[in-house]
Amino acid sequence: MPLFPSLPSPARLSDLLTRHPAHAGPLLMHVEAVMKAGAPLTAAQCELIAAYVSGLNACAFCLGSHRIYAEALGVAPGLVEALLDNPDTAPVAPEMRPLLAYVRKLNHLPSRLTREDVRAVLDAGWSEEALYHAVQVCALFNLFNRLVEGAGVDFAYGDGDAMTEADRSSDYRGFAERLGVAGQG
Repeated sequence: MPLFPSLPSPARLSDLLTRHPAHAGPLLMHVEAVMKAGAPLTAAQCELIAAYVSGLNACAFCLGSHRIYAEALGVAPGLVEALLDNPDTAPVAPEMRPLLAYVRKLNHLPSRLTREDVRAVLDAGWSEEALYHAVQVCALFNLFNRLVEGAGVDFAYGDGDAMTEADRSSDYRGFAERLGVAGQG
């Protein structure tokens, strides 16, 4: 149920952004830059991190939406849930383990990150640029989790909801343009 009285039930992210468009355009352009723009992590890895962080934060909207995007990009079905259940036994590539452990610690206890945490990521073969990219995805989805939870956005794709080809192939810039908020902010 939406928390903001101006939002319909169920409330979609598009409802929130079109109702409050002041900064929606720049926000979605930033999401596009972090999630899609040829950075050191693949789009699938970014979507996996987005879904994982959202699950850690119990944000059903972002967890559901980004799990579907991650799976559409080739992430194994059930991987996000396995990570949330037990990150130590989840079937992830060995090089992803320290990166996801860093993201988890950043999400829960950022002031306790150490150089050893960074070293574990670098020793797994990631560059500092890739780690910074993962930090950006984590930070971005902490922001989005608070936006949607704070407003009560409650519609997310779930089991049985059809994801259209347009949904799978859309980008965040296109989403902003479809909402008419690309120039807002």
